[in-house]
Amino acid sequence: MLEECRILFHDISLHHDFSIHWQWRIDPSGGYSVQGLYQLLTTQELHNHDVPTNLIWHQQVPLNVSIFAWRLIWNSLSSKDNLVECDIISLETQHCVSGCGSIKTAQHLFLSCPCFGSLWGLVRAWLNISAADPFHLQDHFIQFAYSSGGSRVRRDFMQLV
Repeated sequence: MLEECRILFHDISLHHDFSIHWQWRIDPSGGYSVQGLYQLLTTQELHNHDVPTNLIWHQQVPLNVSIFAWRLIWNSLSSKDNLVECDIISLETQHCVSGCGSIKTAQHLFLSCPCFGSLWGLVRAWLNISAADPFHLQDHFIQFAYSSGGSRVRRDFMQLV
């Protein structure tokens, strides 16, 4: 496993003289605070990317899974395209590890990669669901959760999956 890790990180070069600075865009001068986030969530209308929040934040879905799904929808995962944008890795290393030749974005990895994206087709077959492959992550969440029909119990199960 250590050798696999070394191979994966072989082409990644870190810049020693480059400092990363995180800035809370909502309040750049004061920085992040729980109170500031609470005010943002309760006073402003969020851009929800057309995904109902109850599909992501569900009481039976583990919190870490919901956070991952939220970050996936908002494109804030450490995908290679985001790492290139932050100048953490070089342009040459942003291609998918499956060897398909595409740039590794969250969209590509989860939906359109011939290697990894095809897993959703297998999950749908396992659950006996026939549906078209969505092109957007938001469509995937909505389609998958509501593909079971009107039963609340079945929809809850699909959200867990």
